[in-house]
Amino acid sequence: MGPYNAAKIFKKRNLFADKYIVTLFGSIAATGIGHLTDHAINTGLDSDKCEILWKKGKELPLHPNGLIFEAFDTKGTLLDQWIVYSVGGGALKDTNYQNDIREIYPFKSMSELLEICENDGKSFWNYVEDYEGREIWQYLGEVLKVMKESIDRGIEAEGVLPGKLNLRRKAAHYHIKAAQTKLFLEKSGTIFSYALAVAEENASGNLIVTAPTCGSAGVLPAVLFFIKNFYNVSGEKLLRALATAGIIGNLVKSNASISGAEVGCQGEIGTACAMAAGAAAQLLGGTPHQIEYAAEMGMEHHLGLTCDPIMGLVQIPCIERNAIAAVKAMDCASYALFSDGRHTVSFDEVVFTMAQTGRDMKKSYRETSEGGLAVFHKKNLNEYYD
Repeated sequence: MGPYNAAKIFKKRNLFADKYIVTLFGSIAATGIGHLTDHAINTGLDSDKCEILWKKGKELPLHPNGLIFEAFDTKGTLLDQWIVYSVGGGALKDTNYQNDIREIYPFKSMSELLEICENDGKSFWNYVEDYEGREIWQYLGEVLKVMKESIDRGIEAEGVLPGKLNLRRKAAHYHIKAAQTKLFLEKSGTIFSYALAVAEENASGNLIVTAPTCGSAGVLPAVLFFIKNFYNVSGEKLLRALATAGIIGNLVKSNASISGAEVGCQGEIGTACAMAAGAAAQLLGGTPHQIEYAAEMGMEHHLGLTCDPIMGLVQIPCIERNAIAAVKAMDCASYALFSDGRHTVSFDEVVFTMAQTGRDMKKSYRETSEGGLAVFHKKNLNEYYD
């Protein structure tokens, strides 16, 4: 998403360039082929005169996902150069952009938001409308529509996902089996199938919603549409829950990171689980404090989760993690709803803990495919048993 958006911007700036060179650095170079980054860049530039260079052994200063775009004329003269970073969920940053971020919400932390809620008597979603305007509901309606369509496509699709892992799609089979069972298995199986459906659509390069990232896109829609279908929740309430999830994700992105390359998978799946847990708690009648508690648990119980995709593909362990995190989000919401919302560790504390944990994590465990499952998969482990 990020490299594609960057390529479109650079293309617009250099419409008459004869040739482009795009150099990828660090994590994005290590896993770029598995993430279809080269395809995204070529599509965004809309040019067959693009050369892509991979420098996974070197990082640019601001983020592990760094890119340099260069445009040349017919004589080979450099026309333009842009250093840009893909920081998660399709978002971009460069040295100029960092100083131009538009502040929309007056609160910087969850504790501030809770205090405002107590004073105003409002819930989280009210502030989305207050500060974004009523037009935000039309946009969120489109987001829900795309989420629903990705679930519908995914639970119908069968076959093998692209890539050398030859991973078979599971969503359709899980959905059928869930419909044949009752009680706990029916509910958990349905959530599994929805999350798998979206994650498999992402792995196939099809249209999904970053929530907060592509690799974690299955968690939130699985929870939202499970609750809608099993508890007959209205579309309006679903929109409000989506707004609440957005605030939770925004707080993580602003105060920590949602980039697996920067903080590991805890920043992706952990944030997705927090967003979905908070949304679920609201849909099931939770107070602002119970919503905060659910979101806190969703993040807390993913602390330390590494990002170690096998072959750089967003498939193993990524797809399965979406399914497990979706069910965990429902568990977090249920646990919070049984409480009065009071608890020891705050959402803000766990977000800053996640950021510090990510900084302490070795680079090989932060979306480089140089550690963890990416290394030990199909490796001779006999030497480790001695």
